[in-house]
Amino acid sequence: MGAVSRFADRKVLVAVALLCCLLWGSSYPAIKTGYAWFGIAKGDIPTQLVFAGWRFVGAGLILLAWAVASGRSIVALGTGAPRQLVVLGLAQTALQYVFFYVGVAHTTGVKASIMNATGTFFSVLLAHWVYHNDRLSHAKLWGCVVGFAGVMVVNLGRGSLDLDFTLLGEGFVVLAALVLAAASIYGKQVSQRMDSVVMTGWQLAIGGVALLAMGWGAGGSLTGFTPASTALLVYLALLSSAAFSLWSLLLKHNRVSQVTVFNFTVPVFGAGLSAIFLGEALLEWKNLVALVLVCAGIWLVTRDAGPGGAGK
Repeated sequence: MGAVSRFADRKVLVAVALLCCLLWGSSYPAIKTGYAWFGIAKGDIPTQLVFAGWRFVGAGLILLAWAVASGRSIVALGTGAPRQLVVLGLAQTALQYVFFYVGVAHTTGVKASIMNATGTFFSVLLAHWVYHNDRLSHAKLWGCVVGFAGVMVVNLGRGSLDLDFTLLGEGFVVLAALVLAAASIYGKQVSQRMDSVVMTGWQLAIGGVALLAMGWGAGGSLTGFTPASTALLVYLALLSSAAFSLWSLLLKHNRVSQVTVFNFTVPVFGAGLSAIFLGEALLEWKNLVALVLVCAGIWLVTRDAGPGGAGK
C-alpha cells in the first residue's frame, strides 16, 4: 500500500493524530521536569529562555536536515523569503515561547494545558476578521463561548492547585496562545509560497537563536547537563519536529476537518500526563469541568474547521 493510501486510511489517521496530540500534550510535564532537572528556578527567566532556545534550534535543524534529505531546497526560497522567515521566527517561535516558558514556570502543568487551549478559540475569532470564507458559524461561536467558560472555571477561587490567576503564570500562557493564533495566520500566508517543512524548520531555528540571544544577553546560562536532562532536551526537540511532520502528512492526505477535530485531546493528554508525571491533582472538580468544557469547545469549532494545527 502506498504512502497516500496509508495516511488516508481511517485507522492510521486516528492513530497518528492521537500520537501527535499525545506528543504535544507531553510537552507540559516535560518542560516542568526540565526546569527541575536543569535546576532552573521559577524566577530565572533568562535561563528559561536559553532552555527554550536550545530546544527550538534543535527542532529547526532536524526539520531542515529532513528537508535536505528529501530533496527540498532550503536556500533558494524566492524574493522576500528571508524577511518573512525572520518575522515568522521572531513572532511564532521567539515571542510566543517567551510567554509560554515563563507562564509554564509559574503555573501547574494541568492548568497550563487547559489555558493554552484558548489558542484554538483565538484562531477562530481572528480568522473571522481576516478570511472572508472562514466566518463564525453558530457552532464556532458556541464553541468559543463554551471553551472560554472552561478557562474561567479553572481560575475560580482558591484550592490545592493554587487556582489564582496571575499575569506571569496563567496570563502569560494565554498571551502565548494569542500570539500563536495571530502568527499562524501570517504563517499560513507565507506557506502558500514556500514549502511548509522548510518554512517551519527555518522559523523554529531563527526563533530558537533569538531566544538564546535574549537569554544569554540577560545573563542566563543552562547548566546541570546529565544523561537524563540532556535526553529530555533532545526529546523536546524531536517532539516538535516529529509531531509537525506527521501532522502535515495527515493534512496532506485527509480533509482538514478530519484531522483538526483531534485537537481537543491535547489538553486531555497535557492535563493527564501532568497529573501522572508531576503528581499534580487532576480530579478536583474545577479542573475536570474546565477540561470537559474546553474539549467540547475545541470539538465544536474544529469539526468543520479550515486549516489548523496544534502544538507546543
